[in-house]
Amino acid sequence: MALEAVNYRRQQDGEEYEELEQIRRYEDFTTIDWIQESTAERNRRIREERARLACRGPRGEITPAWIWSQFRRLLSAGESGFVITLVGVIIGINAALISIVTKWLSDIKMGYCADGWWLNQQFCCWEIDSEEEFCPSWHPWSTLTPARWLLYCYLREFYLPTLIKLQGIFAFVAAHLVRTMAKYAAGSGISEIKCILAGFVMQGFLSFATLVIKSITLPLVIASGLSVGKEGPSVHMACCVGAVVASWFQKISRSQGKMREVITAASAAGVAVAFGSPIGGVLFSIEEMNHMFRIKTMWRSFVCALVATFTLSVMNPFRTGKLVLFQVTYSRSWHFFEIIFWVILGIFGGLYGAFVVKFNVQVAAFRRKHLENHGVAEAVILAVLTAMVGYFNRFLRIDMTEMMSILFRECEGGGDYNQLCQQSVQWSMVNSLLLATIIRMGFLIISYGSKVPAGIFVPSMAIGATFGRMVGIIVKAIYLTNQQSGIFSSCDPDLPCITPGTYALLGAAAALSGVMRITVTVVVIMFELTGALTYILPTMIVILVTKAVGDFIGTRGIAEETIRFNGYPILEQDDHSLDVAVSEVMKKDLTVLYASGMQVRDVEQILSSTDVKGFPIVASKSSRVLSGYIGRPELRYVLGRHTGDITLETECSFDRQGSEDQDDYVLSNVASGSALGAEEEVAAELLETTGSNDVLKLWPWVNQTPLTIPMRLPLEIVMQLFKRMGPRVILVEERGKLTGLVTVKDVLRFNAAAQDSGSYRQWDSGEFEEILEVAWKWLAGAAETAVERWRSVLRLR
Repeated sequence: MALEAVNYRRQQDGEEYEELEQIRRYEDFTTIDWIQESTAERNRRIREERARLACRGPRGEITPAWIWSQFRRLLSAGESGFVITLVGVIIGINAALISIVTKWLSDIKMGYCADGWWLNQQFCCWEIDSEEEFCPSWHPWSTLTPARWLLYCYLREFYLPTLIKLQGIFAFVAAHLVRTMAKYAAGSGISEIKCILAGFVMQGFLSFATLVIKSITLPLVIASGLSVGKEGPSVHMACCVGAVVASWFQKISRSQGKMREVITAASAAGVAVAFGSPIGGVLFSIEEMNHMFRIKTMWRSFVCALVATFTLSVMNPFRTGKLVLFQVTYSRSWHFFEIIFWVILGIFGGLYGAFVVKFNVQVAAFRRKHLENHGVAEAVILAVLTAMVGYFNRFLRIDMTEMMSILFRECEGGGDYNQLCQQSVQWSMVNSLLLATIIRMGFLIISYGSKVPAGIFVPSMAIGATFGRMVGIIVKAIYLTNQQSGIFSSCDPDLPCITPGTYALLGAAAALSGVMRITVTVVVIMFELTGALTYILPTMIVILVTKAVGDFIGTRGIAEETIRFNGYPILEQDDHSLDVAVSEVMKKDLTVLYASGMQVRDVEQILSSTDVKGFPIVASKSSRVLSGYIGRPELRYVLGRHTGDITLETECSFDRQGSEDQDDYVLSNVASGSALGAEEEVAAELLETTGSNDVLKLWPWVNQTPLTIPMRLPLEIVMQLFKRMGPRVILVEERGKLTGLVTVKDVLRFNAAAQDSGSYRQWDSGEFEEILEVAWKWLAGAAETAVERWRSVLRLR
């Protein structure tokens, strides 16, 4: 049955145009029926247990076959642990290699090592203890600022010695590889993984090709200078590793539930290696990725994150003992008067999250409308613009992780980068930090979502860090000019009272929490980065204020907004629909099968004339009494692979005539639907016993107890059923008679239509999108005028 699209339109300049595309691609993807998946898993366990009992002797004595079955059972029990460990090891190795390559590509932009072109600046200057000391082995490309700017922004974009590539070339190679070899390697991937874990099926998103291309292109993108991070893509790559490794083991690959447990654990490991925070990764998988909390899944996430972090630590990619570049420790505590300024940081985090989410969605709408087929050009232009603009700011010119490691430090611990801690230049430093905050925020809004691997974690933290350090410098200046004030009475006059680096850390936490709308995870990640118990309370205060501001504004996380914008069929926990009965949402015009009286010809005709995923079964044409539900794949499987003497005139039976069917010796003591999830040899044996010239018995593949609800049930409760139980379809009945069915897509479509008819519009075209539209029209007009003038000049010649 064709699904109707929901279009949002508005009038502007006398022309109709789409304000929001339909909640799209509903028909392109499928979802997993978790109830059916659970039934199939239960059937497999029953068959395995019966097979083990059958291995005993006639009197229950132990036999060699029973001993072998117990040994296989022991191996099977340890299989999940082995898979999780293997996934963690591979994730750790991959993260270490990416960190090494990324650091080399970032350093090669500014110079090269005379001792070996393959060495980055840190390895090249290994014996140099201080950053101020001269390193004779490291040769910058140019010592003159104008020439260096030209080389950095222009010349090396098009002409470079072998092995040396820069901003535009990095972006071009990355975008081209993504476009031609693995389209799913673009973006962060967290939104899509959330949908996959909820039961959404996206073929190829977690494939080996996606893993390889994203692993290759991510260092290029980071080195290109784009205002994007690698932490979100790290989660995607980790999940790809989990999916690929799990597919090697039949016990896991045949179960969608077990596959998603491995993917959840891999997502925890991805965050763990990105931030050097194994506990933070586990909490991230629970708070952000997983819809249903399970102790077993949490434990597997912990093991996977621990193994991945340990592997990364063993490889020691930075040769500093740190897992990430911006790890830091603090030797001083905080004062209660600083809470006032922490509240300011929290307010900034909430406002930042709302601002970035709102305008990034508008940029995404503009990108979809005008730049869908120009991903490579967009990435190159953004990289060149970022390089040209960022060169003039000391905090935009360097890598974001390196910048955060500088801003987080105490001034007394080697943190006086470029006179950052000097009181004589504090106000010019404040100006630089403010400009860095504003400029990077603008580039993040237009860069996140481009057709390259792009994360938002580290750019958001970098923006929060520059703003926080700016606030810290201002607070320190206030203290130095008012040391006798009563508010500063708790300060020890012999020790520094204000640590601006802690404000940078808290600002980074606020910005990350504001844009992702996660709380506990951020607190734990920041604790694991600093190792300072004393700063847990300040971090919690900042995150609390950030969440309060975000809740007041009504902001969703960037991942949730991306899901809604792309129209993926997933219900979030805070989705609600009040005062509506399910009868207003359900499909009423259904294609049904009859428990008896149908021939193979009739079933084949229905399959060829429809594209629905399953069929309700009713008693007969004259009676709508519900008998069960059968999926389209099961029908195709039975009709396509049956080995009996079946003709088009053979009658089909979807209802079990009696529980003591002598021919059904395989499943004689199992309820209907027990063929779901059957292994190939069991299914083949079953096919031989269920078909004859007279009747084709399909009841082993029929779910005779589908999830049903009354038609007057509130839609709110139906949404809770979808969220907590995960069915693909819920049948609606009235006094035992089928009246309709409802799916997640029907609910989302209804909610979107309700929002469209009301005063609230999810992606209302705002001022920023209108500015982009005007700029696009102006550029298009200018390009057309230039082409026409060039043609006229050629004609005159």
